[in-house]
Amino acid sequence: MLDVAPSSFVLLSAFAKIVCEPGWKWQKREKPMANYDLFYVWSGEGELELNGAFYEVGAGSCFLFRPGDFTSATHNPQKPLVLTYIHFDVNGSTAFVPNRYRVLDETVDFEYMLSRYVRLFLVKTFAAEEEARLLLNQMMIHLLRADREPALEKKASNQLTEAIHEIANYIRQHPGVPHRVEDLAMRAQLSPRYFSIKFKEFIGQSVQTYMIRTRIERAQHLLAHAGMNVTEVADALGYRDIFFFSRQFKQYTGRNPSEIR
Repeated sequence: MLDVAPSSFVLLSAFAKIVCEPGWKWQKREKPMANYDLFYVWSGEGELELNGAFYEVGAGSCFLFRPGDFTSATHNPQKPLVLTYIHFDVNGSTAFVPNRYRVLDETVDFEYMLSRYVRLFLVKTFAAEEEARLLLNQMMIHLLRADREPALEKKASNQLTEAIHEIANYIRQHPGVPHRVEDLAMRAQLSPRYFSIKFKEFIGQSVQTYMIRTRIERAQHLLAHAGMNVTEVADALGYRDIFFFSRQFKQYTGRNPSEIR
């Protein structure tokens, strides 16, 4: 709904965030939806029917019902739905309407806007209707982006995965280099904090742990197969203190490096 001004949104009195009772059921409509209904699931499990199509719903499920839609829903009484619904209408026609259904992956901003919308009227905030229209407009933009950019998001995710694994391979190929997280993050074109978070997510170890394990694994190989003594291996892998190397080696392998040869 990018082609309408926020003032075109008609706010209706039906809106709330609710925890559904165990016996809750949204009966099948005899008459079609008369207006728009933004329907978002915070948690729980259920099934929703929309115009004859069935959807399993859970956290992040988001529907935008339109005038003329037929709906019904049930849920798992052991895992009741927690949901927000907002009824509204739009003055005039609009060419850009979000899809009826999607599952949101990034929910923080959207959930904030939903909560803010409901709170505006609970405490009768000054200029509540004006802000609510702006929030509705923002939420529609958010949904349109989610509908229109999944391919871009997937591409970005693949690029991130490749970048992290390329850095992990770079560390493994250069175990003797004293890598700095800041330098590795710059190589991946990420901030150090975000790089560290994603590295652990994709590789399963922190950057520091991965660097140490890679160095120790290389040390085991050199001691067993390269004919190098403990001092030579420690020096080759960037250890200035042979005693520190020995302690770290034993910490990760359970053996002294001198036992490998």
